[in-house]
Amino acid sequence: MQKLVQVFRDSSKIAWGVVFATIAVLMGSSVLLLNAAEARYERDIHRIGFNENWELLDEIRKQAGFMTDSLEEALEASPEPPKNQAYLVVSIEDRRVWYKIGDSTIYTTQVAVGSGKELVREGEKGTWKFETPRGRLVVQAKEEDPMWIPPDWHFVELARKKGLGLVKLTRGQAIPTADGATITVQGNDVVKRSQDGRTTAFDVEEDREIIVGGNVIIPPFGTNQRKYANVLGTHRLLLGDGYALHGTNKPESIGQAVSHGCIRLRNADIEHLFGIVEVGTPVFIY
Repeated sequence: MQKLVQVFRDSSKIAWGVVFATIAVLMGSSVLLLNAAEARYERDIHRIGFNENWELLDEIRKQAGFMTDSLEEALEASPEPPKNQAYLVVSIEDRRVWYKIGDSTIYTTQVAVGSGKELVREGEKGTWKFETPRGRLVVQAKEEDPMWIPPDWHFVELARKKGLGLVKLTRGQAIPTADGATITVQGNDVVKRSQDGRTTAFDVEEDREIIVGGNVIIPPFGTNQRKYANVLGTHRLLLGDGYALHGTNKPESIGQAVSHGCIRLRNADIEHLFGIVEVGTPVFIY
């Protein structure tokens, strides 16, 4: 009987030992995962930035096929920078940007990136895909108080969201309204012309577009109604082909995959980068 009791005691000790060992392994695994995540950030940054591996993102770019000819030309015209040159790295997965000189991080902050969603084109074959392009890009220009020129997809997206039709206004065209007036282009403005000849220019902004007779009106490029203030925040670093790092009027979106391809930053962050990032700075997006 005593031997049997001793067996149970020994078994109990073994069982508790297994439990404590398992807990220790789990806790250790959690720490390792956190450390691995932090190490991955540094590893990726160093692999990309001036660690004899400049080809990494160029290869990603070629495989992804996101870049167009104009960006290719910009890259070919940009010589490989020396080891001490500044550069930007953007991680789409981590939703973060780093401004570095050599191996030193000068500034880092969270960003918002492309949503990856698709939108079927209106009356055309194909889709728009809202992805942030991967590869080696270059800061081509800098702008303060940038205006947003909404592409056609903005109006298509709005019309579908509201269950409305679409009418693309052209110069010289007159769209009749229910009250006998017409919508037309006068100079650089889309105006409403009353029956007595008086005209009133539309005052538009994001989510307050021109809607007539159940249709969203797409203003012609070059008109003031095709220019939105504040959407892009206070500053913009242009990367070519419509892509940029810019501020936002929706700071709550930072850290999410919600943009149409650009890299959004809080206005304070883009203002800081605007002051230290020069035109010609390489930008690595992966």
